[in-house]
Order: sequence, then C-alpha cells, then structure tokens
Amino acid sequence: MRPKITSAPERFEAFCAAVVRPLPFRLPASVLGFAIINGFTFGVDLVLLTVGHSVLGLPLPVSITIAYVSAFGLSFVLNRALNFRSHAPVGGQAVKYAIAIAVNYLAFILGVGAGLAALGVEYHLARVLAGACEAIFMYSAMRWVVFAESRSGAEEGTRSPRATRGQPR
Repeated sequence: MRPKITSAPERFEAFCAAVVRPLPFRLPASVLGFAIINGFTFGVDLVLLTVGHSVLGLPLPVSITIAYVSAFGLSFVLNRALNFRSHAPVGGQAVKYAIAIAVNYLAFILGVGAGLAALGVEYHLARVLAGACEAIFMYSAMRWVVFAESRSGAEEGTRSPRATRGQPR
C-alpha cells in the first residue's frame, strides 16, 4: 500500500520520481525538479529582463541584475521547499547560495551574457546561452554545497534522516 501524499513537496517529489523512473538511464529526480523549477524561474528572469530593458528603458546591466536577483531568490525558495526539501537552518544555506550566485553572476551572467551581447549577439539569445552554462553550475552548487546536509545519508528522493522542528523522521 502506498503512503498517502498530502503536501506540495511530497506531490512534487512523487511527480519527479514517476517521470524519471521509466527512463532507460538513471537520472536523479532532483535533476528533473531543478529543471522544472529553474525553467520556470528562468522564464520569470526573461520577463523581468524584457520589461526592465525594453519597456522601462533601464540600462541592460541594471535590467539583467534586477531580473537575476528576483529569479534566483524565487529559485532558492522553491528548490529549498520542493526539490531538496530541506529543513536545515536557512541562514547558512542562504550564505552558501549567495556566494554561489555571486560567482555565477560574475562568470556566466555578466561574463557570458553581457559579454556576448557586447559582441553583437541579441541580448535574449545571449541570456539563453548564459543560462545553459549557469544551469549546470547552479544545480551542482545547490545539490552538493547549498543543500548538501538535506541529502547526507539519505537516498535520492527521500527526506533527510534528521528530524527537525518536531517533524517525524
């Protein structure tokens, strides 16, 4: 008998696990979860970038920064709650995440994104290319650095064995 799934994180995890289970290769459910969440937040990023630069007339670096910070804040919250289901203290994770996004921002967003735009690549295309680079970096940072304690000792797709805030193991 299957356990009853009631919370949004449990439903999200069950959905991701069900999608990757029949694949002919092993893919952690958290990769699909990351792709779904960050695909959504990347869309938010592009909308905010377009509104800032094309509608409001803000300089491109300002528009990129506003869109980036907003989307990555949303990504942190959604990945923490739904994908990595972390109950560890948020403070340390937020510091690690801030460091990861600072490195990501300098290397991929400004380096690749604004660099390609400065070379004449249309700014949306430049942002998409930079996004491909940042996806690999950010999944790795979130999985093995930022939310590492939420997976330590646990199988992929399961909760951390540590009980916190009075929650059952």
